Amino acid sequence: MRLVLACASALAVFGAGEVQAQAKPEVAFNLGVVSDYVFRGASQTGGDAALQGGVDVSLGGFYAGSWASNVDFGDDTDAEVDLYGGYRTEVAGYNLEFGAGGYFYVNAPSGSDYNYVEFKALASRAVGPVTVGAAVYHSFDYFGVDDKASYVEANIAFVPAERWSISGAVGHQWLDVSSDYAAWNLGATYALTDHLAVDVRYHDLDNPQADARVTAGLKASF
Repeated sequence: MRLVLACASALAVFGAGEVQAQAKPEVAFNLGVVSDYVFRGASQTGGDAALQGGVDVSLGGFYAGSWASNVDFGDDTDAEVDLYGGYRTEVAGYNLEFGAGGYFYVNAPSGSDYNYVEFKALASRAVGPVTVGAAVYHSFDYFGVDDKASYVEANIAFVPAERWSISGAVGHQWLDVSSDYAAWNLGATYALTDHLAVDVRYHDLDNPQADARVTAGLKASF
């Protein structure tokens, strides 16, 4: 299956090469605020609010971008800055994405080893108002004390009415040093305008040291 997907992606790149050479890159910006920055079920801000923003550049199926948020790990770390890139295509009605991202932390204590690179593969398919998807992430030198880490997620989104979307995801994180855990979320998004949306979401994970939480966020895209 991996070989088939790789070949299909290569054919898509080859076939689109001439068009991409003449196309102009598209640039998109996003800016938002959330009541709590939650990543895979765990708060990255100690339960406090976060200001977030990013920029994405795309050309054909290729994309690259950067995104940042304030964080609070109980030490001197101030912010997370992500750099990422990848390729998106469609094969037999499935939307596919392959890419990698680097996560970098500003003012992290010496020896914390927070910075890491993660690789990803995603697939999704829309059937009427419902979109189902799956994703696999892997890092060879994960955040903090862990080295190899993998995260697998299944997700679903449903559009019941114009401007509304209900979505959820369940995933499992495998770690080689820290304890493995499962995480899930469920929420609703409402588009206030074509460029502004609000999201309310419930997050939980099977870690007795972490609490379930509800977050609210406002995001502008332009």
